[in-house]
Amino acid sequence: TSEAELNTRKLVTQMNRKKKKSGGFQSMGLSHSVFKGVIRKGYKVPTPIQRKCIPLILSDKDVVAMARTGSGKTAAFLIPMFEKLQVTQSGAGARALLLSPTRELALQTFKFVKELGKYTSLRTACILGGDSMSEQFSAMHENPDVIIATPGRLMHVLVEMELRLSNMHYVVFDEADRLFELGFQEHLREILRRLPEDRQTLLFSATLPKQLVEFAKAGLNDPTLVRLDLDSKLSDQLKLAFLHLREDDKLPILIHLLRNVFKETEQSVVFVPTKHHVEYVKDVLQLLGMSCSYVYSSLDQTARKINIAKFRNKKTMVLIVTDVAARGLDIPMLDNVVNYSFPAKSKLFVHRVGRVARAGRTGTAYSLVCQDELAYAIDLHLFLGRPLNFAKSGHTYQVWDNVYGAVSQRVVDEEQATLENFRKNSTLQELLKISQNAYNEPAHKQCISIPNSIYFFNVFVLIILGNSSLYESSDKSEEARLNLLSSVRQYKPNSTIFEIGATTKSSGAVVMKKTRKRNMKFVELHREKVKKLSEKNEQEFSKPEINDTDEKPIEEETLKSAFTTIVRPSNKMREFSESKKKKKRRASNFKDNDFYIDYKPKDYNTEAGLSIGESRTNFAKEASNLTLDLIGDEDKMLRQQKLQQKVWDRKKKRFVNAQDSSGLGKKKIRTESGAVISSTYKKNIYQEWKKKTKLNDRNEDSHRSDGTSGRWQSGKRNNTVGKQQNSKSKVKSELKRPEQILKQRKLQAQKKKNRQNRGRKQ
Repeated sequence: TSEAELNTRKLVTQMNRKKKKSGGFQSMGLSHSVFKGVIRKGYKVPTPIQRKCIPLILSDKDVVAMARTGSGKTAAFLIPMFEKLQVTQSGAGARALLLSPTRELALQTFKFVKELGKYTSLRTACILGGDSMSEQFSAMHENPDVIIATPGRLMHVLVEMELRLSNMHYVVFDEADRLFELGFQEHLREILRRLPEDRQTLLFSATLPKQLVEFAKAGLNDPTLVRLDLDSKLSDQLKLAFLHLREDDKLPILIHLLRNVFKETEQSVVFVPTKHHVEYVKDVLQLLGMSCSYVYSSLDQTARKINIAKFRNKKTMVLIVTDVAARGLDIPMLDNVVNYSFPAKSKLFVHRVGRVARAGRTGTAYSLVCQDELAYAIDLHLFLGRPLNFAKSGHTYQVWDNVYGAVSQRVVDEEQATLENFRKNSTLQELLKISQNAYNEPAHKQCISIPNSIYFFNVFVLIILGNSSLYESSDKSEEARLNLLSSVRQYKPNSTIFEIGATTKSSGAVVMKKTRKRNMKFVELHREKVKKLSEKNEQEFSKPEINDTDEKPIEEETLKSAFTTIVRPSNKMREFSESKKKKKRRASNFKDNDFYIDYKPKDYNTEAGLSIGESRTNFAKEASNLTLDLIGDEDKMLRQQKLQQKVWDRKKKRFVNAQDSSGLGKKKIRTESGAVISSTYKKNIYQEWKKKTKLNDRNEDSHRSDGTSGRWQSGKRNNTVGKQQNSKSKVKSELKRPEQILKQRKLQAQKKKNRQNRGRKQ
């Protein structure tokens, strides 16, 4: 842009700021093409994260933004990108890089770029795993302005093409916490080594673990931290319902929710643990006449697109998904989320339920919690800092939000009777068996709860739950039936087997009476102690510990050492949140903050929920030292043991495992930046593609040096070249060999001689 355009933009910004009602995108001084795309997209007023981030990004500052899911983070980094790039520059190469953790999220961002940048001339390339690498090589040679990619495939393409992105000045890590959680550290570091040092780097994430702060220290220049919605990890418009039930009652309760609780116009997402659960629940719902969509990670891409399109167009109102498949799905108008299996990590719960109650809409999250998953629910409340309110028998709750209660047996019996008609279906029986076996795998049963929740879990049996207010019944007979069942469950006879039907002369009866008389005082003391402990634990659940200082994911000293500037919510919002916390703070707190040292950090529960890659990475090596190796007793086991024998490595001059899970036996290569990576990233696929497309080597030198294309350096493709490349026939070379030249001369001489002979005859 010229100096005149910059001055005009400053004048427009100043004029908009003078107006009283110019709190929208007008006051940001956006160019006409970008502003038009924003308005056509339907945005009128920027969200808080957009209001804080866009001016900082436009002023060329590195930003780490933290805001919950659904707060408009994507537009917060796309709008400044369009404003900075504006139009395509011939020969400049790619200037913006957007990294996403999953294929689905990258495709969602790609669609968003197309819609928001409709009136700009920027070209975009998508580099995703699962697509043809030949097409991706062609896309990189077409000189795109923006690259949207997943780290694994982008690193593969860069290593194959020996490409350095020297003109890349705008880099975004979308869902940065998820990038680290999926193990992309090696890929990210290799990509960063190929980027220029004067780049602008942005990190956007729903959570901010300490490992992400360490990465920000190393990869960003004087970053600014934008922290919003810290006090409320979940939306204020979101209601939570926790239903305590048996494992076998989950499907009947899910059917009851879909039939009787949810409205016909409401769209709901059901999270299940494995793809086998997806198939089983989907078949049951279809047999009951409920149309639903389903998605899991290994589902065919065509079927995946069809199912998602049906749900988005509201042809189906229920979507059954797994956590891996749901990551990156953008469905903005959701009403309900059902946790068929309670997530083991609190952060995963936040990502699940963050899909509802967006943009001022209300939503509800229903969690079906069995006895084995109770520790995870307690972990969640410790992470959120919310009280865990237990429904009491005989009480009616006008506000049922955040209430933990049991499910009425009458509801379960009604739906079980409906399901009995399908029990004889052999397909359903097989799917049920497979899903149960899949859920019993160690990966799904691995308890990662913190000690506090284990303590509460052990004493939970002392609390008698009432029915959840969702199923509160006004029928007195139902309440009497529940009380009877509860009393039968707690009934303990006063007499022993020695006293039943015994006479007064029986020696056994006499001994038991004397023993009871002697121990009665201790029994009463124990019962009183159990009763008091039950009341105390119930109070502990409903009143979580609140520290004198606000609990934050990262301690203040750590943040100040990593970020030069910290942007927080406005004073009004901070005062409002502090006033809410003062009401909840306990009066009986006798700690002296100047001298008291807690045995664990104040942010312990939050960091435990946000943790990435806990210190269990070396468990396999430590466990291998304590393993007792036994000789296999069948041919298959013997072959496996033979593969695990040690072989001599000529480069390392020592023995290594032939097939080591830790990667010791894998081939390594050293990249241009000096990093050592797996040799699987360099397979000469690009060289083979060049031979097929007849790409000139002389143009590749400039391609490697500055990141621009070789044949399309002007930014426009030659139609003839494009047709020749797309055609399968070989291109006829204009250069001729000596034999061809000699043959052509002989033919010309023969033709000349024939013409002379014809002239003589005439």
